[in-house]
Amino acid sequence: MNIICSLGRGAVAAALVLLLAGVASGADTVKKPARVKPPNPALQPVADVPGLPRVLLIGDSISMGYTLPVRELLKGKANVHRALGNSGDTTRGLQQLDTWLGTGKWDVVHFNFGLHDLKWLDVQGKYVPPDQGKQVSPLSVYEDNLRKFVARLKATGAKLVWCSTTPVPEGSAGRVKDAELAYNSAAAKIMKDSGVAIDDLHALATAHLAQWQTPHNVHFTPEGYAGLATQVAATIRAQLGK
Repeated sequence: MNIICSLGRGAVAAALVLLLAGVASGADTVKKPARVKPPNPALQPVADVPGLPRVLLIGDSISMGYTLPVRELLKGKANVHRALGNSGDTTRGLQQLDTWLGTGKWDVVHFNFGLHDLKWLDVQGKYVPPDQGKQVSPLSVYEDNLRKFVARLKATGAKLVWCSTTPVPEGSAGRVKDAELAYNSAAAKIMKDSGVAIDDLHALATAHLAQWQTPHNVHFTPEGYAGLATQVAATIRAQLGK
């Protein structure tokens, strides 16, 4: 009390203001916890329903977009699994295939590569125009990788379905419009030679691009993914019925 009296009430008030300001300042410097992005449900493992055939989806983010609706469409008819991640390009596919296949038996494998093979990247891995970077898998590399991938899949005894790569629109970062056409043509020949069925999602998407595909982007709207899923599920059902 003597100290307060000697300082005077004004000085005490000023000291309190400074103290509170310091506390507030310290509170402002406390970092807020980073937001944790919820896991993509399409990439979560699923438990098999005993007695149902097992289906494996392999593909990039396009396939991730139609995984859940395909799973719903085939509910009670098949256990629909997928590679737990973006399958990327064919080189990654060859490296990861044994992991994706695991040790279980597969009845149908529905797979695609292309959009990540035909893209152009700089040395930092950023999307760039062709004159500023390097293509991930030139067509000859893509063909060679795809042949090896199909040969390894055929050894599983599963029924195989190749899914054609969906359209690359004008203005899509790191990709050239219609580049998928040459890749699809090469893939179709490999599938024909190997006796692999083809699910032509490219033709389906092309007929609905204005409604289904996002502008200047290879990805699709929810309506688009639902439309793709309908054909994927029908194609898989046809293979299961054989």
